[in-house]
Amino acid sequence: MGKVAFIFPGQGAQYIGMGKYLCQNLPEAKEVFDSADRVLGFGLKRIIFEGPEERLSETEITQPAILTISTAILRQLKKHGIKPDMAAGLSLGEYSALVAADSMDFEDAVALVQKRGKYMQSAVPINTGTMAAIIGLDKESVEECCRRASHLGVVEPANYNCSCQTAISGERGAVAGAVEIAKEMGARRAVILPVSAPFHCSLLRPVEDKLGRELDKMNIRGTSFPVIANVTAMEETRSEYIKQNLIKQVSSPVLWEESVIRMLSLGADTFVEIGPGKTLSGFVKKIDKGATIMNIENMETLEMALKVLEGIKCLS
Repeated sequence: MGKVAFIFPGQGAQYIGMGKYLCQNLPEAKEVFDSADRVLGFGLKRIIFEGPEERLSETEITQPAILTISTAILRQLKKHGIKPDMAAGLSLGEYSALVAADSMDFEDAVALVQKRGKYMQSAVPINTGTMAAIIGLDKESVEECCRRASHLGVVEPANYNCSCQTAISGERGAVAGAVEIAKEMGARRAVILPVSAPFHCSLLRPVEDKLGRELDKMNIRGTSFPVIANVTAMEETRSEYIKQNLIKQVSSPVLWEESVIRMLSLGADTFVEIGPGKTLSGFVKKIDKGATIMNIENMETLEMALKVLEGIKCLS
């Protein structure tokens, strides 16, 4: 019998109104949104549901917002007795995975990721860093683009999403240079991304100490099921190593393709993306066309997924 993996999106998946009808129709979901407002001390729920988009796109708002909707959906799945065999999350999504695995309490996690967002944004002055997506080149070619553009400044691979898509990160001039080199090398697309900071590169190393101090204050437990770490693409259940991985994750590339391959090797054949969008579902499909993939982000997709997952639970 195959296994179920929960996967959680990161920053960039957000949109105005996400989770609104879940909150209005499900007491468990409303409780999560209300808890986030209480912990953070402002109306996160109102920003998520009403905007403005510029505010929702601020890193310190986006991160707790996505964690909140993912956790709201998780609570509903838990109510139906559904839990995964393993989990992983892209960047910020790793915190959602750890909440799912009972390693962190939601209230602690939502406060932490807001601070994480502040630290990440303040590490690099506005308009000095950026990211780009390179599509249609293998990872070795993307690494070569970064090496050739490095005389212009810092530019590094940031997200190894799948074999034909890698995100790069760094200083604006160097990233722009790498994009032009990628086009010359035959990339199908190479585009600057609308992000507010150069995530997952060495420019964010100053964040590590600040994040580490916050993590030291938290009660982080061992996980109730394996969570595959971004920085190692290996499963981890021990609290001390979870902390270390989260600290390194800020300035290290996300090994998403390797993480999915690891989950497949552990027996996963059903992947459930929990939170806004279908980006991770698309990556999984490119990595393994035979996997069963579904996403849950609203009432309709929740009801559809529950039918499938309850069937799997009955068979297991």
